[in-house]
Amino acid sequence: MCQLSVTEPTDSDITTAANKIVQKHIKLLHEYNEIKDIGQGLMGLIADSRGVRIVEVQDEFGVDAKD
Repeated sequence: MCQLSVTEPTDSDITTAANKIVQKHIKLLHEYNEIKDIGQGLMGLIADSRGVRIVEVQDEFGVDAKD
């Protein structure tokens, strides 16, 4: 029977993996913010075309000020 040797990750391995996760989250947050900005801009255009406040359009679309 053959036994496989499993080595523990080094501190460097753990730090590298953590940094990759952080960078991925930063990238996703950046993409989210770009999409959110586009959505807010579109709601602004809708509000302008209707002559209403942006908050009224947000309410219509179920968007909370915290979103």
